[in-house]
Amino acid sequence: MARIHHQYAEVGGHRLFYREAGPADAPTLVLLHGFPASSFMFRNLIPALADRWHLIAPDLLGFGQSDAPPAAAFDYTFDSLAALTRGLLAQLGVDRYAMYVQDLGAPIGWRLALADPGSVTAVISQNGNAYEEGFRPAFFEPLRHYWDARTAETEAAVRPALTLEFTRQQYLTGVADASLVDPSTWWHDYELLSRPGNDLIQLQLMRDYATNPPLYPAVHRYFREHQVPLLAVWGRDDPIFAPAGALAFTADLPTAEVHLLDGGHFLLESALEETVPLIRRFLIESL
Repeated sequence: MARIHHQYAEVGGHRLFYREAGPADAPTLVLLHGFPASSFMFRNLIPALADRWHLIAPDLLGFGQSDAPPAAAFDYTFDSLAALTRGLLAQLGVDRYAMYVQDLGAPIGWRLALADPGSVTAVISQNGNAYEEGFRPAFFEPLRHYWDARTAETEAAVRPALTLEFTRQQYLTGVADASLVDPSTWWHDYELLSRPGNDLIQLQLMRDYATNPPLYPAVHRYFREHQVPLLAVWGRDDPIFAPAGALAFTADLPTAEVHLLDGGHFLLESALEETVPLIRRFLIESL
């Protein structure tokens, strides 16, 4: 049984929580979570990989067990969250690593790669988007209106994403057998999401998500120039990011490995047994 260490580090004046497991001298895999999750989403994946790899799974600022300063006191942008993540890795002495990106973790990961391309040894994208083709129009239409103008009406249209029902649906939509998903997952996320003031943090990040699509051409150029090994394991019925987003990686990375699996946004909850062998084989061949 893998021993998982639950630790904190002071980075940029903020306390960041992270999970760490595996041999310190093994190749490192950094696990970057999405919305509205935390490193808790990797609680089952970490033990399945810790025999052979060094794993670091941080909670982004404002998420999980990391600090969550009020939105008025911290500039919650993807640039700032990427800078804190980069600072954490530097403090831990990690200068070369593979990364696993999901949802909001993807734009953090892309920024890390663009800032220091030589540091990234491989990429695993689990519903971590990098292409316009990946956006489900029904989900992103209200967000695009919010990006265009922050009004009472556009904010009201995106606030349902902060509810318990939306959190539950993120876990269950696209899952053929909902009984495989532990209800404590969405209750855990919602409890943290509904902390006083956290709604303003998430709304700020929703607005800043507008900075990510304009970054995609630079990400695609990074893929073409560096040909980083990439595995896409994608829940094909994710209501947020469509399978086209996974298949699009092959336009810039012809050798990218793409697997569309039965499942939704949080694939590890219902398809862990299918996903782990794909990840292990990919990491063995790539690192």
